[in-house]
Amino acid sequence: MSTTERIGGVGAPRPVDPWAAAHTSTEFATLRQRFRGFVLPMTAFFLAWYFLYVLLAAFAPHYMATKVVGNVNIGLIFGLLQFVSTFAITTVYVRFASRNLDPLSSQIRERVEGGAW
Repeated sequence: MSTTERIGGVGAPRPVDPWAAAHTSTEFATLRQRFRGFVLPMTAFFLAWYFLYVLLAAFAPHYMATKVVGNVNIGLIFGLLQFVSTFAITTVYVRFASRNLDPLSSQIRERVEGGAW
């Protein structure tokens, strides 16, 4: 019998779906808050950095063409730094998730799978 089927006769209380209960729990709300607290500012930072690169390329081509060393110019450096920043953000997120998100999500999963809800 699944956890959402009616147990007993007429008027017997209907068991709560454990995943729905987990979704409405304070632990899950905390998990969402921590996730959003990291992702939203990081997304805003990355988009601002990306659009700076695009806007400089579009409206300041002479600045972006400024040579730094040999044929390496500022535009090329900014373009490569886009890749570097992507890897850096990924690394920071993995560390953040390992410390702040994974323990709480594992706790929630264990409670659901263990039938605590």
